[in-house]
Amino acid sequence: MLTIITLLLVGATLMFLETVLPGMIAGAIGFLCLVASVILAYTDFGFQTGNLIFGVVVAGLAMGTFAWLKFFPDSRIGRMFISKSVVGELDVAKPELLHCTGVAITQLRPSGSAFINGKRVDVITEGGLIDRGESIQVVAVEGARVVVREK
Repeated sequence: MLTIITLLLVGATLMFLETVLPGMIAGAIGFLCLVASVILAYTDFGFQTGNLIFGVVVAGLAMGTFAWLKFFPDSRIGRMFISKSVVGELDVAKPELLHCTGVAITQLRPSGSAFINGKRVDVITEGGLIDRGESIQVVAVEGARVVVREK
């Protein structure tokens, strides 16, 4: 029984250390220790004790995962690994383009590019084909999607 308890403790410790150690080595060895403890419990002590150890391992993994997901990101160690800064802005929404006019720089069938307010913008037509060089007007802006029609 001492071997099983030792394997459980070593496995749980290695699984915890996996959160701060790179490479998945500690986690893999820890998981193998937990599996070995369950197998030893079945072979040495029978079905009832094996099921008990298996249940403890599954419950421990579930509670550990829940606790890690809930508390680790806000912990002092977690903040060292998680970047809270914004690298750049996506700037995909362009509501200022609504009702503006421009020129199709590619054939819009139904998507393509157009110059609107001096900027190249990816656009989509309401449905029909618009030839290159035709004058267009923006009729809708839905997030990153700019809908145009021929003017």
